[in-house]
Amino acid sequence: MFKDTVLSMLEKDEYYISRCLQLAKQGTFAAMPNPSVGAVIVYHDNIIGEGFTAAYGGSHAEVNAIAQVKDQALLKESTLYVSLEPCSHFGKTPPCSDLIIAKQIPRVVVGTIDPFAKVCGMGIQKMRNAGIDVVVGVLEQACQESNQRFFTFHQKKRPYIILKWAESRDGFIAPLQREEQAPVWLSNTYSKQIVHQWRSEEMAFLVGTNTVLEDNPSLTTRSWYGKNPVRIYLDRKGQIPTSFAINQQKEPAICITANKALISNAHTRYYYADFERDLVQQICRILYELQIMSVVIEGGTQTIQHFITAGLWDEARIFSSDVVLKEGIAAPQLKKSHLTKRYTIANNELQILHAQS
Repeated sequence: MFKDTVLSMLEKDEYYISRCLQLAKQGTFAAMPNPSVGAVIVYHDNIIGEGFTAAYGGSHAEVNAIAQVKDQALLKESTLYVSLEPCSHFGKTPPCSDLIIAKQIPRVVVGTIDPFAKVCGMGIQKMRNAGIDVVVGVLEQACQESNQRFFTFHQKKRPYIILKWAESRDGFIAPLQREEQAPVWLSNTYSKQIVHQWRSEEMAFLVGTNTVLEDNPSLTTRSWYGKNPVRIYLDRKGQIPTSFAINQQKEPAICITANKALISNAHTRYYYADFERDLVQQICRILYELQIMSVVIEGGTQTIQHFITAGLWDEARIFSSDVVLKEGIAAPQLKKSHLTKRYTIANNELQILHAQS
């Protein structure tokens, strides 16, 4: 691979960790709530095995990369590159660090330490105790960003929070009056399909009471192939019947309510919150306890603005339309954000913003 070029060890390490990050992207959403990791095995500057994390419950990147090596004897003279620290505990699969030790791989390069309390440096220490040369922190920031949902979940004890809405050219999210119980579409067909793709990629979507009553959303991936997200809605009084679309899917919806009299059933699982104080913090706690690693807050304005005011959001995805409403419900107002990407989608513009720390 590097026969014609003399590169430093650090440059080689960065090169192969970059390849690990490319591999990790292939498993990002299927792996949740596990992190998606990429692994590369190099023997004399040649890649002899690669792997990424399988869908949740399946084998990890290191296992898949090692299994790809045809001559296992070569592992004793190889370097394993991995974007996240190999695990050291028994979960749904055995510890990867034990496998690495058993295969007598002499050198391991790790992109970043795993923030999960049951790992967090212990996999690295276990390998070093076994005599393996372990290098840590190569392309560390990029490796952390590749699993930003996982890092947010374990470091901040809450899901990675994405705000999403569509607004008219004159800054409204919806008209004041509606003729029927259905969404008023400001985004175009292509933008709608992108949203359905997001539903297949994130763990959950959350909407407020008024959005359910006015739009009767199902929050499914009808326009995209993939799994449906966990559907979550707020219903302080418990006024939304189980006959609504959000409660009529294969898996029960999650309703956060102040009505303690509601009893979970086949359609809906109810979780209590005090709507008079720190509601967003309570929502985050409930979702953290449910192991929901990412959530898209889809509406409406009041619900989204609660998260903005609380300063509990990580990313915002805003569609701007060429539709002019002249009057209506004002779109949410972001604070302390910076634009990271902008896309033109026919007559829509999509802006991706991130919260400033």
